[in-house]
Amino acid sequence: MASIIGKTIRGQTYYYLREVARVNGKPKVISQRYLGKAADIEAAVNGASALPDRTQHLGFGDFAAVWGLLERLGVAAIVDEVLGGRRADAGASVGTYVCLAAANRVVAPCSKLAFSDWWQSTAGERIVHLRGSALDHRRFWDAMDAIDNAQLIEIERRVTAKVIEEFSLDCAALVLDMTNFATYIDSANDKAPIAQRGHAKQKRNDLRLVGLGLVITSDGNVPLVSHAYAGNRPDVTQFADVVGELSRRFRTVAAPGEELTLVYDAGQDSAANQAVIEATGLHFVGSLRPSDHLDLLGADNRRFRLVEGFPGLSAYETRALALGAERRVVVTHSSELHAKQRRGFAQTMAKVERDLLKLQERLSHNKTRRTRAQVEAEIAKICSPRYVSRCLRVTLTGGTAPEIRLSFEVDEEARRHLESEIFGKRVLFTDHEDWTIAEVVAAYRSQWRAEADFRQLKDPEVVSFSPMFHWTDQKIRVHVFYCVLALTVARLLCREAAKAGLEMSVRELLSTLSGIEETVLLYQGDRGRPKAKRMLTDMDPTQQRLFDLFGLAAYAPRDPVLGTTREA
Repeated sequence: MASIIGKTIRGQTYYYLREVARVNGKPKVISQRYLGKAADIEAAVNGASALPDRTQHLGFGDFAAVWGLLERLGVAAIVDEVLGGRRADAGASVGTYVCLAAANRVVAPCSKLAFSDWWQSTAGERIVHLRGSALDHRRFWDAMDAIDNAQLIEIERRVTAKVIEEFSLDCAALVLDMTNFATYIDSANDKAPIAQRGHAKQKRNDLRLVGLGLVITSDGNVPLVSHAYAGNRPDVTQFADVVGELSRRFRTVAAPGEELTLVYDAGQDSAANQAVIEATGLHFVGSLRPSDHLDLLGADNRRFRLVEGFPGLSAYETRALALGAERRVVVTHSSELHAKQRRGFAQTMAKVERDLLKLQERLSHNKTRRTRAQVEAEIAKICSPRYVSRCLRVTLTGGTAPEIRLSFEVDEEARRHLESEIFGKRVLFTDHEDWTIAEVVAAYRSQWRAEADFRQLKDPEVVSFSPMFHWTDQKIRVHVFYCVLALTVARLLCREAAKAGLEMSVRELLSTLSGIEETVLLYQGDRGRPKAKRMLTDMDPTQQRLFDLFGLAAYAPRDPVLGTTREA
């Protein structure tokens, strides 16, 4: 039975349409709809409509999903427990600032100076309840200064344990890889020794670099260990630190009898590194430098057999001396990789021939004053790309500039032999004696997961390492931590969506969530601040599924009188 009732709240009477029915023999309110004040009802009866004076549109879905996951992991509480309490006038706890920084990195990476402007464009103020002064960029810096390197490691250990426990991550197969990120730190800055010039993987050799090693799960590409290091140090020198930390963490979270296999590439190869991983008791699947094992690559093609489940891939296994011990080795040949390397080498050879022709023309027209030694050095530089010297015959005659002449030809027989011997082949090794070749190959190929995470961190739009406007070692390390935390959150969101049947990339998922906006209707009265009514925009079926999956109703705007969610 429906009826209209009134409630007096703070001297004002609000009317509701209430429906009561018997449930299990007892009367119960099964629905209640807010109608408004008497004047609102009168205006509605007379056909009038109350239009807002203005509206606002705030980002909701992406921020709420990220914040909800950070709360589910208890990141702020973990940080604050490791650091201890802060002064009452600090604005917010260090844990809260870390979560704010991570959320911004996921949704819309920006500097701390621009953070407040971004914050005003989201529903964060309603969800998190922070004073405006707490978002000053200097408060972020104060919070970052409160965390030292030892505390960062302890915080990440606890967060990792919580991630594994909360999401039941399968840690049996992990992938290790390393990269570096370009920074814009001034060359004269001596407060950031972690930022050094080195081999820039983003091809910015003019900038100082910060290195980052990650260990991620094959289950969802979720980072479990991060390690920041100076950008001028080779990856191979950081292997022991990363593996040692991984071993310590794994011992605390592994189930009884659970074994872990670490996958890494030839860039980590050294006898010392191999001794480190074997001392930990971890299993491994790695690759060896092909140039160190030409005898294995040159094996009779009849030894290769097709690998089930991998079209175009053939392999054979043997035992070989590698990195200080005899090991099980699997040599693979991929027709797809072979074709790519053939195309790449053809492009390289074409460029080399063009450069040699230009030099040949200059020499034949006496347009150079270089000595023979200088010309030989130029030829050596032109022919320096890998394998070129095996396939090219270069002849230089004459002793002085006017008489020096150059001739060259491609040795097609040597080129065919090179392709047959090297192209498309990899040399894998493992301590898994009982694994099939297909299992070894599958494990090694999971390296794409780490590469995908690094590509994500280099995406300038979402879950990005850049921009980074910090210039001290300590702040850079904190920045690295919350960037990896942001990547962890994004990967977990994608993993949960995939389990629900929604296979989406990080960018696609965040774009879909960002389409769930919060609309604020502002009604200006005769005096005072305008009254606001909030509601969510319409959702398509995919957005509705994500809304339900991530429990976004807990963060949706609620009617101030009814206490219920108001959805458009």
